Amino acid sequence: MAESENKKASVRRRLKRKPELTVCPLGGMGEIGKNLTVFRCGDDFIIVDCGLKFPEEDMLGIDFVIPDIEYLIENKSKIKAIFITHGHEDHIGALPFVLPRLDVPVYCSRLAGGLIENKMVDARTGYAPDYRYVCPGDRVTAGCFEVEFIQLCHSIPDAFALAIHTPLGVIVHTGDFKFDPTPADGNRPDYSTLARLGDEGVLLLMSDSTNVERPGSTPSEKVIGQTFERFFRLYKDRRIVIATFASNLNRTQMILATAARFNRKAVLVGRSMTANVELAAQLGYLDVPDGLIVSAQEAEHMPDNHVVVLTTGSQGEPFSGLVLMSRGVHRQVKLGPKDLVIISATPIPGNEKLVSQTVNRLFACGAEVIYEREEKIHVSGHASRNELMLMFSLTRPKFFVPCHGEYRHLVRHAQLAREMGVAAKNVFILQNGDQLRFSGQRAEMIGRVQAGPVLIDGVVLGEFEGSILRERREMAENGLVVVSVVLDASMKPVAPVQIQTRGSVYSADDGSTFGELESAVLTAVAQFARTPGAKRETLPTEIRKRIREVFSKSSRNYPTIIPLITYI
Repeated sequence: MAESENKKASVRRRLKRKPELTVCPLGGMGEIGKNLTVFRCGDDFIIVDCGLKFPEEDMLGIDFVIPDIEYLIENKSKIKAIFITHGHEDHIGALPFVLPRLDVPVYCSRLAGGLIENKMVDARTGYAPDYRYVCPGDRVTAGCFEVEFIQLCHSIPDAFALAIHTPLGVIVHTGDFKFDPTPADGNRPDYSTLARLGDEGVLLLMSDSTNVERPGSTPSEKVIGQTFERFFRLYKDRRIVIATFASNLNRTQMILATAARFNRKAVLVGRSMTANVELAAQLGYLDVPDGLIVSAQEAEHMPDNHVVVLTTGSQGEPFSGLVLMSRGVHRQVKLGPKDLVIISATPIPGNEKLVSQTVNRLFACGAEVIYEREEKIHVSGHASRNELMLMFSLTRPKFFVPCHGEYRHLVRHAQLAREMGVAAKNVFILQNGDQLRFSGQRAEMIGRVQAGPVLIDGVVLGEFEGSILRERREMAENGLVVVSVVLDASMKPVAPVQIQTRGSVYSADDGSTFGELESAVLTAVAQFARTPGAKRETLPTEIRKRIREVFSKSSRNYPTIIPLITYI
C-alpha cells in the first residue's frame, strides 16, 4: 500500500514540474460516427469511446468504417484504459477490431458491456476483454487521470458524461446527451454534479453538436409514449408494425408496455433487435412481462389486431426486417392492407434515399405508413440549442471544443460558445488527427497525428485511399474484361486467346470488337517475344496497353482489364 502511494506521489511530483495535457480526436469530428478521442497527460493515455460509422453511398461493398488507430498502436504501452460513454454503435462499434490490438481495460456500464460482448462474439475475435463496470457517480483512477461518471439522458439507458480530472484541470466530455426532464427510464440528468464542476472550475468542455441547429429543447421521450397510445387506440383492428433502432431500448420499453396494456403480443424481428432486447431484459434494463413476446410462428395463429411487430430497418438497411417485408420476401411477416407501419426514427444523413424507397414499397404493399416527423413518432436523443446553452451555463468552461457532428455543426456550436461568453481565442474546432495541447492556462494546436477512416468488409480491414475502393468503383462504372493467354517456353501461343467480360458494354456478341481485342493481345505477345531481355512480369502491362488502344477508338472509359497468362 505504501509503495503504491509513493508511486502516485512520484507521478504527481513529476507532472507538477511540467504538466502538459493533449487532446487528440481520431474520429467523430466533422462527421456522424466513429467517435474516438485520446487524452494524454505526461506519459499516460486514456481513450474515450471507440465507435464505427456506416459507409457512404460510394463505398461499394463496405460494411462500416472505423478510425485509424496507428497512433494508438505506437503508444500502446502508455494507454491506461478505454472509457465508454454509452452503448451505441458509433461509440462502441470499433472495439472488436481495436481492443485485441491494444489489450487495455474497458470501463463501461453493464448494458454497454453486454452490447460490446455481443459484438465481440459476432466478430469471432477469441479475445476476452477486461470489462470494469461502473455506475453514475463512480470515480476511476487511470494513471494521472481520474474519471468521474455523470448521469445524463440519451436514447439508450446508462448514457454518461465524463468529468476527466487532470493535473491541469477538469475536462467535461458530454458524450451524446439531452436534458430530458421526464426520461422513459426515470433516470434524470445529474444537474447538480455539472453545476458543482462549474463552481470548481472547468478547464475544457467537449460537447455534443448534433442538434445545434435546432432551436428550443428536444422533446422528452415521454411524448413518444403518448403517440403510441394514440395509434394503438385508433388502429385497434390492425396489426401494428413498428421500426426503430435496435439500440433505442427506452423506446422499446414504451412499445412493449403499450402492447401489454392493449392486450397485444410482441414479435421481435431482426437479429440485433432480438439480441438487444434479450440482453436488456436479462440485465434488468427492460421490464418484459412473461408471455408478452412470442415468436413469429406463434403470431401467425393469432388475430392481426392482437399482434405488434417490433423490427429493425428504420434506416432502410438492405437486409433488415422492414426492408425484407417491404419487398415481400420476409419469411414470416407478409404486409397488406390490414397493417399499420410506423417508422419511429428519422434518417441518418446519407440514408434518406434508402428510407424513401422503403416507404414507397410499404405503400405498394397496401399498408398504411406513418413516417412524418409531425406525427411525433420520433424524438432525437441529442440536445437542441437551449440545452446546449444550459450545458454552458452549468459548466462555465474556460476552453471549448465542439464534437459529435458534421463540420457545419461544429462551426455553429463554436459560435454558440462565443455567444455564451467563452473567449473566441479559447474556442477550437478540431479535425480528426489534430492535437490540442494545454500548458498552464494556455492552449495551442501542435500539429497532427495519423488519422483517417479504415474500411471494414466483413471482418477484413482495408485502407480508405488504397486500391480497394478504386478498383470497386472502376469495375462498377466500366465493367471487367478478363483475357486468358497460354504460352509455351518460346513465348508462342499454344491455344486460342480467351476473352470474357462482366458488366461491360462489350460482349462476345460483338464479333468485330472481340476480333480486334484478340489481334491486339497477339500483337502484344509477339512484340514482347522479340524484345531482348524482356521480363515476364511486364507482359500483362503490354497486353493492357494494347487492349486500351482498341477501346479508345469507341469509348473514353476503359473496363478493368485483367490478363491471365499461363506458361507451359
